[in-house]
Amino acid sequence: IREYRKNFQKKRILVLGIDEVSISLAKIIADNSSIPYYLVGFITERTDSKQASLLNRKIYTKHDIEEYQKTLDIDGVLINRNGLTKEAMQEWVNFFLEKGIQMYKAPVLEEIKEGGDYFKIQNIQIEDLLNRKPISIENEEVKSRHYNKNVLITGGAGSIGSEIVRQVAMSNPALVVVLDQAETPLYAIELELKESFPNVIFKFVLADISNINRLESVFEEYKFSVVYHAAAYKHVPLVEENPHEGVLVNIQGSKNLALLASKYKVDTFVMVSTDKAVNPTNVMGASKRAAELFVQALQNQPGNTTKFVTTRFGNVLGSNGSVIPYFKKQIEKGGPITITHPDIVRYFMTIPEACELVLQAGTMGVGGEIFVFDMGEPVKIVDLAERMIRLSGFEPDIDIKIVYTGLRPGEKLYEELLSDGTKTLPTHHEKIMISKDETMEFEKINTLTQKIYDLAKESNKIEVVRTLKEIVKEFKSNNSIYQQLD
Repeated sequence: IREYRKNFQKKRILVLGIDEVSISLAKIIADNSSIPYYLVGFITERTDSKQASLLNRKIYTKHDIEEYQKTLDIDGVLINRNGLTKEAMQEWVNFFLEKGIQMYKAPVLEEIKEGGDYFKIQNIQIEDLLNRKPISIENEEVKSRHYNKNVLITGGAGSIGSEIVRQVAMSNPALVVVLDQAETPLYAIELELKESFPNVIFKFVLADISNINRLESVFEEYKFSVVYHAAAYKHVPLVEENPHEGVLVNIQGSKNLALLASKYKVDTFVMVSTDKAVNPTNVMGASKRAAELFVQALQNQPGNTTKFVTTRFGNVLGSNGSVIPYFKKQIEKGGPITITHPDIVRYFMTIPEACELVLQAGTMGVGGEIFVFDMGEPVKIVDLAERMIRLSGFEPDIDIKIVYTGLRPGEKLYEELLSDGTKTLPTHHEKIMISKDETMEFEKINTLTQKIYDLAKESNKIEVVRTLKEIVKEFKSNNSIYQQLD
């Protein structure tokens, strides 16, 4: 009776698949009485399976679930993501969501073997469904690029910058300088990095990149080989409201860093840009496009030996202020989830994936290129919200409402990774392409960026944005007070 009661309290689960890994996972659950799960059986798409049972447990098909779900009494299903294609994963997830069956992701078998009885089952998260096949990076070149070198990462306390810091730290650099103007996040990353990488020498520099004198003392002291420039103001509505600051950091800050990199003979300068710089509809995107133009133009200046590389990608899953943590908070509060428009779509990639591509792009090309990442298929934000609600065990629009609030100033329905009429060239890396965008003569972009810098220090918003539209011809404001300037 005691054994029965123990089993009764366990969650009753099916294991998805009848491949080797699935069977091994099922065996661990069946053989280990301390795991709070009871193995009911297997579920498979394969109709060629002659056997009706495995490990003395029944093998079910989708059809069986359709028919017997009520009597089966299943709490959930264990999914080994690595054994499925993205398409198959989506199909099964849709099926289980429709049937209201909770999904769990299986731990990695190797980790269980190493850790003995470590068997941690977690709920499937929305990130698990959006992850595409991880991008494989030829690490040797990236490693040797940083080995025993001094590396600067601006915006190093941010979501992208801090991940670049972690990946660089794994290549045994001589020194990593983490520069940021946000004091509390910089302190937090200092504590984390010292614990995670006790053998790496870090310096934490609190500085604003629009202050060139402060930056110059850093370049003079540390003689960098590589600079990753990830510092930026990125929140579209805030920068739309405060264009002066957007211009000072995103344009003047990038200009300061690029000029110093060239002056101090840095080998490679990698600028992190955004798909919002393409045919921009907001100040943030246009300010990043202006920075791209300056960095590119500097490449061919007489005497320059630095390789300037720009990388452009879309939204990053789970980065500070991104949509997924925001929706999670709204679901925890019981809703509603707010979305600006029913048709809005975005490209997504994970933070580590984006950073691996930034590092990889830094080893490629001759300088002056804009590298564009293959972001996969765009995701409809309302679909994302509905799936998150279902994964949390609720029904969209019944338990948790979805409310449309209207596009925010400067917001587009969809982002583009490439400008109209630009062509892309492939590279030896299938996920990285070169975008052939219009360039600008150095004298011209230098004069215009000087003009906008002077305006940003004193003038009104309208004048700042007017000049930004002079620099970035394709910048057309959307749903914004600056439309009068178009």
